[in-house]
Amino acid sequence: MSAVFYPVFERHAHGEGLKGRSTHYCPGCGHGLVHKYLASAIEELGIQDRAVAISPVGCSVFLHYYLDVGNTQAAHGRAPAVALGQKLANPRSIVIAYQGDGDLASIGLAEILQAAQMGVPLTVVFVNNAVYGMTGGQMAPTTLPGQRTTTTPLGRGRLEGAPLRMAEMIAQLDGPVYVERVALYDARQRVRARKAIKKAVRLQVEDRGFALVEVLAECPVHLHLTPREAQAWVRDLMVPAFPLGVKKDVAAEKWELPTPVFEAAALARTVGAATEAPPRYCRAFPRHLFGREIAIKVAGTGGDGAQTAALLLARAAINEGFDATHIPSYGPESRGGTSYADVRIAEDEVLSPPCPRPNVLVAFNGPSLAKFGPEVAPGGVIVYDRSVIATPPRLDPSIRLVGADCAATAAALGKPQTKNVVALGALQAATGLFPVDTFREVIRQVLKDKPELAAVNESALGWGVRGERPVS
Repeated sequence: MSAVFYPVFERHAHGEGLKGRSTHYCPGCGHGLVHKYLASAIEELGIQDRAVAISPVGCSVFLHYYLDVGNTQAAHGRAPAVALGQKLANPRSIVIAYQGDGDLASIGLAEILQAAQMGVPLTVVFVNNAVYGMTGGQMAPTTLPGQRTTTTPLGRGRLEGAPLRMAEMIAQLDGPVYVERVALYDARQRVRARKAIKKAVRLQVEDRGFALVEVLAECPVHLHLTPREAQAWVRDLMVPAFPLGVKKDVAAEKWELPTPVFEAAALARTVGAATEAPPRYCRAFPRHLFGREIAIKVAGTGGDGAQTAALLLARAAINEGFDATHIPSYGPESRGGTSYADVRIAEDEVLSPPCPRPNVLVAFNGPSLAKFGPEVAPGGVIVYDRSVIATPPRLDPSIRLVGADCAATAAALGKPQTKNVVALGALQAATGLFPVDTFREVIRQVLKDKPELAAVNESALGWGVRGERPVS
């Protein structure tokens, strides 16, 4: 066995017993052979310490059980995107995306096409067994016409469309340098498959470009066949639909990928981050309000500043050393559409970011108060803009309603867009969520390059805390 395989598969049944020395794949499954050929290529090319395998969702996800190389699991279909990130972050790495047909040809179709067209040196091993193998045998993009699956019990018909020939599709693009389709059903085809996989990896070692090998593989369980019958099925039915052979093989100049430069100060400047820890003003988490976790919803229309207020709340919490999340939600309109956000703040860790039952609601208009007010948890607090909302609706009597002249105060200051900061000041006064200095600090951070705006917003915060309106 190749030295690239772990001697004992500790990730499979903790390496104990027979399972610690055998793969989890079903008898007759093609994945085992493809693993073997990939491991041989890595060993023969001497790149084990440089190799990074990307395995997404599906049967291919368990590649990291067996190969002793760098491994990253990608979200369903996203292996090419993750592979690009790996390659560009470390150009010396040899990155291999290992994907099945449901993963690459369905949910990951856009990713594989874009990555292939870019042409960056990557290796993709595409295992095509014409069915969703891991999730129950449903129809895949490569399922054959007439083939029965759990979702096409009468066979794939015209309504389900024709199967996708991925090797031909990828070969049509300008980016790839090598595309081949191989099979595993007999000794001759296995030799070809082994050579093709090694060549696809070697082309990346030589910095030549993007290479993809499609492997027609057996899935005896979902074909309801014996391993030998499944081999004959691939030979007699799959090959006519997916002809074997080289689809593209062109010479290409070597790539010269730029060497990434990681400079902490430059990165901090680019993303607007601080290089020094901000001062903290909280003595402890405000458990006195709602326990060790606080759910806050900020709602209004586009232009009310609900999203900015939510981000300031989340950032203020993070500055104080707490965990916080922010989930924005808004319509397609840049102004006038609905706009609300969920902010969850936890003493230790936020486990569920959404806030279906918020402890606190900040509402900038009547529709937001009417929609989300009834969802506020008993004993909660609602801060609403009383200069816009004349009469709040009747709600649970345990909920405390706090009216603040947000829009009117901001207008009197000559900066109508600061009404969201006035609301944060009112929230601070009503709950004591964080000290006033916590909010001042986050305003200064966000507007550090705009001192005049920072001063206006600090003033708006102060008027909100005091609950007063300046004389205009």
